[in-house]
Amino acid sequence: MIKDFSTDSHRTVDSETMIRQCQPQDRERMYFIINEAARAYEGAIPADCYPQPYMPMSELEQELKRVTFFGWEANGELVGIMGVEPIKDTTLIRHAYVLPRWQRQGISSRLLDYTKKLVTTPRLLVGTWADAGWAIDFYEKHGFKLQPDKDKLLKTYWDISQRQIDTSVVLGVEVN
Repeated sequence: MIKDFSTDSHRTVDSETMIRQCQPQDRERMYFIINEAARAYEGAIPADCYPQPYMPMSELEQELKRVTFFGWEANGELVGIMGVEPIKDTTLIRHAYVLPRWQRQGISSRLLDYTKKLVTTPRLLVGTWADAGWAIDFYEKHGFKLQPDKDKLLKTYWDISQRQIDTSVVLGVEVN
């Protein structure tokens, strides 16, 4: 279960930036953010796992039915997103992306800190590509640890192909 903050906008840094829950009308912008930021995977993950677009709109629309997304808005423009999805006794971080020109400014860290406060399950998990060292480093910097039972976790909490399971890792942190 995720705490309901649908009417809450959390102002951060200054009056020109905020974290807010994404709305259906943000769909096109979210699609753009995901696919622009996912360009970092090109050449880093197996080519057969890097389709174009990285996330088709139809897939995003399915994700929007299950995942609650929060976005970092700067000067009225959504520039980063992070989703959370409670499943059973766990919450998953899903689709954490920041536009390339806005990266390395602490946006992902602030979105992660914000979403951690919403989690009501005992643990928070994130799956990422094994070859996306920058993503693994980011989560480890925030207290996440690589999970030794990643195949079991990926099969239990995610609906992904065996190929993606073979090329992914899971990191986790206890939150409650």
